[in-house]
Amino acid sequence: MSTATDCFANNPEKIALLTDSCADLSADLRADTPIFVVPMKIRCRDGEFHDGVDIFSTDIYARQKAGELPQTSLPDGESIDQTLDAISAAGYQKVIAVHLSSGLSGTYNMIRLAAEERRDLEIAVFDSLSGSLGIGATLLQLWEDIQAGVGFRTLVERRVPSLIANTIPYFSVDTLEYLVKGGRIGKITALAGTILNIKPIVGFSPEGQLTSVAKVRGRKQVQEKFLELLRRELARGSRYNLAVANGGAPEDMAVLAEKMKAAFPNYEHFWYGELDATLSVYIGDGVQGACIQFLDAPVR
Repeated sequence: MSTATDCFANNPEKIALLTDSCADLSADLRADTPIFVVPMKIRCRDGEFHDGVDIFSTDIYARQKAGELPQTSLPDGESIDQTLDAISAAGYQKVIAVHLSSGLSGTYNMIRLAAEERRDLEIAVFDSLSGSLGIGATLLQLWEDIQAGVGFRTLVERRVPSLIANTIPYFSVDTLEYLVKGGRIGKITALAGTILNIKPIVGFSPEGQLTSVAKVRGRKQVQEKFLELLRRELARGSRYNLAVANGGAPEDMAVLAEKMKAAFPNYEHFWYGELDATLSVYIGDGVQGACIQFLDAPVR
């Protein structure tokens, strides 16, 4: 990450951005940005780890293949306080925090409560109503806006709500095994899906809950369904960003990226992500994700 002095050259209000490790923002994506990350926690047979710090999605896949079923938990208060302390120590004065959907986690409420206790920082905390690509694209676009001179008040009152409402991520689930083991779906549903080689496409409801938006037969149909779903959203606006992500399927992601660029060539930014360890606990590997984010659409 660049120094605070470098960031302040294009950030006169000294605004930091805060999220959690479910935003799927790699160190490379966060380089030269004021994006700070609170890690989620993952409990394994041999101890407790911090997502994106000392455990990663590849570690989760290896543990799953060895028969282990890690479990997730909320960030601890110490990690939250340490991250906010680091933001303050770096010279930032204002914070925009965007976190994993409250429909999936209590992280948003934890950050909100911690923010209320701070007197050294002005903090606006938002429920993303989303996860992974949805959060990451929102944070990256906010940094673009800050560099373009958009002020804190405008960002908080208008821009963040608009981005949250108009950022649409979709994910494929290659195996239903870990959703069953994690208690997310029933065994009968999973058995039927496995026999029929069903690959669910998952999105987020307006309330931030995971919801099944489509089902296809086989991996080959996943990417075409992504393109179809994204195309349906084009009525929202004419200015947009695109993003892709993968969980243990980088080759598939590269193919999907080229298809999306060809189908939607007028994008302003195109971002690549890798799924975090927390989400990987529940969906395993072989995952693909696609996202479109509209920049000129109203809040619905």
